[in-house]
Amino acid sequence: MITFESIRWKNFLSTGDQWTEMQLNDIASTLIVGTNGAGKSTLLDALCFGLFNKPFRKINRGQLVNSINEKGLKVEVCFSIGKDEYRVFRGAKPNVFELYRNNKMVDQDAAAKDTQKYLEQSVLKLNYKSFTQVVILGSSTFVPFMQLGASVRREVIEDLLDIQIFSDMNTILKDRIRGITTKNKDTIYLKNIAEERVSSQEKLINSLKEINTNRKKEKKDKFKLNETKIKEKETKKKLKKEKLIEVEAGCQDIETHRTLLQGLRDKQTENKTELKRLTKEIKFLETHDVCPTCTQEIGDGFKETRMSSLTSTGSGLTNDAEELEGNINDALDIIGEIEKICEEMYEMRSEISSLDRDIIRLEKDNLNIDQEISEMKSPKIDLEVEVLDGLKKDLETVSQDCASLSETLDEYQVVSYLLKDSGIKKQIIKKYIPIFNNLINKYLHSMDFFANFTLDEEFNEVIKSRFRDEFSYSSFSEGEKQKIDLALLFTWREVARMKNSAATNLLILDEVFDSSLDASATGELLSILLKLGGGTNLFVISHKGDILIDKFKRCLRFEKVNDFSKLIEEE
Repeated sequence: MITFESIRWKNFLSTGDQWTEMQLNDIASTLIVGTNGAGKSTLLDALCFGLFNKPFRKINRGQLVNSINEKGLKVEVCFSIGKDEYRVFRGAKPNVFELYRNNKMVDQDAAAKDTQKYLEQSVLKLNYKSFTQVVILGSSTFVPFMQLGASVRREVIEDLLDIQIFSDMNTILKDRIRGITTKNKDTIYLKNIAEERVSSQEKLINSLKEINTNRKKEKKDKFKLNETKIKEKETKKKLKKEKLIEVEAGCQDIETHRTLLQGLRDKQTENKTELKRLTKEIKFLETHDVCPTCTQEIGDGFKETRMSSLTSTGSGLTNDAEELEGNINDALDIIGEIEKICEEMYEMRSEISSLDRDIIRLEKDNLNIDQEISEMKSPKIDLEVEVLDGLKKDLETVSQDCASLSETLDEYQVVSYLLKDSGIKKQIIKKYIPIFNNLINKYLHSMDFFANFTLDEEFNEVIKSRFRDEFSYSSFSEGEKQKIDLALLFTWREVARMKNSAATNLLILDEVFDSSLDASATGELLSILLKLGGGTNLFVISHKGDILIDKFKRCLRFEKVNDFSKLIEEE
């Protein structure tokens, strides 16, 4: 329950630079009187300005500052809720807004609008509209419940039933839904990217594997080709070796033939030398008759005999020379044949050596190929597989986040449905509608207004007379409307008291008794007011002080003194 304790103001409207202070909880009933313009309704404006930064009446903020002093507007409202004491201090020229809880300023760093929001939602749990429907009734600027729009009616009822929290929760939830929806979209985007990365990495690995497969096939094909070449060269080598053995078997020792040839050539040289000597001697005998050495005459018989012998010997040497020539030619032919065979053997050995080198090269090549095939799963693929594993983990993480966000979003949507006007609030309101209607009709009957007044779940009125004729609020006279307004005011206060939500000690009626109520209705209203009890502190603003003064425990009078309003408490 909100217990308003005191209010004071200065430089507010017609009030000057001196504090005007009013206790709000010490007297059960207070009558406030004064002439027009004396300032008796200043209480309403000061109270609403202090709590909600706007006056009760339609007055511009700039007009609230006393027109004579033109500065230093200050309003202070003190109230308690449970064990906590609150003080609201608000001013203009200069602007001031301070909220104290147990003499400690609340969140001095917060912006004024945030502090105001905290005051209305967390402390008072009432906004301006709801406050005026529960605490204040009257004046021409006041908009009664029945003249409020459907949304504002709902707002007032929600405050009374303390279910505005569901709307606040729904507002917070909508922000969270927007936030998580955005986050979910971002997560889905990240998931799509992660999926694309995994797909691209898998394609890369498959491509590398395909390349390796092709390379392996190429290597295997080359290995087989090398094996075929090795077999071919081995066969060729075998044939060469077999032929070499045959050639080697038919090949004689060439050095023996060369020694024999040299012997024949030596004999040929000796034969030629001997033939030259015999020819020279024959020529000498033919041309000389005296020996040059001994100067003896050479006889014809000797010459003949000697020349015959030399000729015979020369003939034999000539025959030997021809034979030697033939033998030498034969030896040369044999040696030529042997050299030809040896050359062929060298070529064959060279070919065999070349084949051996080719076979070794091919075998070495196949060893390398075999090694490459065995190591064909290259380190690059292993690294790419590791990258893929990391990308899959990232995808799993973001997928889990996405699933979690989707689940949370689904839960939020369910809660949002429950927090809508058609959800929990509707069920609570539906439960209280009969209570509202019973209380409204109770107070209407106490004011001799005999009609059945009901509000539906959309807070539209259905009014039926005892003859079941249907009426609307606008179809009644001003006095009857005021009775309905009063019945609604009392009902809302009773509901607030029952719910302990917007319950408050303060009730202010502004010129209610001065308007359309007849004498009978005035008496009935007074009877209701004086029986309210429950810690209610009633303030009635009226011009009919002479008629009403004996009905109240305290009378406060506002007067104009030197153009400034002054509060006087009458004895």
